[in-house]
Amino acid sequence: FRVFPPKSLSLSLLCYYRKCFLCVCVTVATFYSTLGGPAIAHGLNETQVTHIITSRELLETRLKAILIEVPRLQHIIIVDNTPTTWPGYPRGINIHNMAAVQKLGARPDKAACERKQPLPSDTAVIMYTSGSTGIPKGVMISHSNIIAGITGIAERIPNLCEEDIYIGYLPLAHVLELSAELMCISHGCRIGYSSPQTLVDQSTKIKKGSKGDTSILQPTLMAAVPEIMDRIYKNVMTKVEEMNCIQRTLFILAYNYKLEQLAKGYNTPLCDKLVFRKIRALLGGRTRVLLSGGAPLSATTQRFMNVCFCCAVGQGYGLTETCGAGTISESWDYSTGRVGGPLVCCEIKLKDWVEGGYGSTDKPHPRGEILIGGPNVTMGYYKSDPKNQEDFFVDENRQRWFCTGDIGEFHKDGCLKIIDRKKDLVKLQAGEYVSLGKVEAMLKNCPLVDNICAYANSDETYVIGFVVPNQKQLLALAEQYSIRGSWEELCDSKAMEELVLKVITEAALAAQLERFEIPCKIRLSPDPWTPETGLVTEAFKLKRKELKTHYQDDIERMYGGK
Repeated sequence: FRVFPPKSLSLSLLCYYRKCFLCVCVTVATFYSTLGGPAIAHGLNETQVTHIITSRELLETRLKAILIEVPRLQHIIIVDNTPTTWPGYPRGINIHNMAAVQKLGARPDKAACERKQPLPSDTAVIMYTSGSTGIPKGVMISHSNIIAGITGIAERIPNLCEEDIYIGYLPLAHVLELSAELMCISHGCRIGYSSPQTLVDQSTKIKKGSKGDTSILQPTLMAAVPEIMDRIYKNVMTKVEEMNCIQRTLFILAYNYKLEQLAKGYNTPLCDKLVFRKIRALLGGRTRVLLSGGAPLSATTQRFMNVCFCCAVGQGYGLTETCGAGTISESWDYSTGRVGGPLVCCEIKLKDWVEGGYGSTDKPHPRGEILIGGPNVTMGYYKSDPKNQEDFFVDENRQRWFCTGDIGEFHKDGCLKIIDRKKDLVKLQAGEYVSLGKVEAMLKNCPLVDNICAYANSDETYVIGFVVPNQKQLLALAEQYSIRGSWEELCDSKAMEELVLKVITEAALAAQLERFEIPCKIRLSPDPWTPETGLVTEAFKLKRKELKTHYQDDIERMYGGK
């Protein structure tokens, strides 16, 4: 298997954490490398970091400029063996390569050092959030929190054993990846490391004719965020559209037939072998469990994954504050839009939210803000204001709870469905409440939309949107209406905005959005939103504050300002 050098602070820190977790009581702080200099410096100083493990690339591109702002830092360990000298760095900071560290660890006087075993209540990780709103907060995760979380997750994955192979490519500062990998380590599963740019044969950093990491590793287990799964779905469906009439008809017939059989509880081995084998091979051909988390997965994408990749696709729900654990759907549950029942490590209850109109006595399903309680609920935010700690509380039975801010409803079989989020709810001038997350989830299913951010101002009467269009679909639409220009010119074209808005409106009506929920004006973005741009988190969640700042001029234009 390929060996990849750490690409982020989080990856290298977790490698170090694995040793700490097993033998000594060392607290590790994780940061996304894309947080930006000021945010990373804030976290390093807040946690009083003395040692950093990172890569040479990140040291030179991300850390060097802020080292002067981190006075307590003493040692930096580079995860390679060159170079041995580092001119131009602040005095008092020692930089070591891995060979020097290994040599130091092999010294006889070091081998006899007493190792202090951690207590369950000791802080194992201070995990800094990706900062979708405001300054990143450090979530304090104890050893017992981690054990509880991975125990709950592992119980929901059938037949987890040493024969399983997991492919890791998400940032290890993401609680989903942290939990997934520690779960695999605890069960003896093998782990192969990849990256989003080398994951499949068609990835951007895979040379044409070469194989991607999934083809080589052939993993049986995989975790993914919906953004990645949506990309796979759209890429495959684009290829389906390029098939000749006979091939496309055969694919559609097989797809619909398998959907019917899955609903009845049957398998379709012949269809799997003859029609879906090549699609399944995109992920190596052996994937048996695909876990989605971090954001809602669209019903269309989930059904596609179930059918074409011939494996269980489970949606999970959890937060950094609950150590990634909350709910996971059962492997046999092919329903869509739900995140499963509570894991064995926690309890879930719903709290009335009067302002939003959600109540635990609602019919046919009780609704309300989701509260998660149990040993997986973390210890709070590190050195944070008391106001930020208000979402944590302890009940009369001494059980710790976290108020998630998400709105859910329970179905009769005990499965949870996420239906709204308190922070995404905006009240328009006329009094209607608009769930921005709901609007975005519905419109992402439109083939013309690669990404979308809905925006609404309480002083206005309508919703607007920022759209990253699918390049192939937009170019085809432009050609259909004989509109010429470069990619940037097309995205800046008022005529193209109107055409895309028309397509989006039709998709919104088909998805049964209310008229007041449908964006009335949009702005097309020629550049995709990536963690590097600072407009989305590492898990590709929208950073609404940054997006608002980035598109402030367009907001004023679309709302009739100067």
